[in-house]
Amino acid sequence: MSSHPHDREATETLARLRSALAGHGITLPSLDLHLPSYASSHGPAPLISPGNCNTATARALADALSPR
Repeated sequence: MSSHPHDREATETLARLRSALAGHGITLPSLDLHLPSYASSHGPAPLISPGNCNTATARALADALSPR
């Protein structure tokens, strides 16, 4: 963990997002914390970067988020 005041919030949210995606069989290999957003130690919580994914993963993500 870093000394950023919102580090715990960011890392817990990242873990929660990974888990929720995994529940739908979705893995985003580049999903991680956006390290440059840690540059400001007094700003809002660091950003989470979803990263890149292939077409099949994007389709699975869209299907998981679409209303049923």
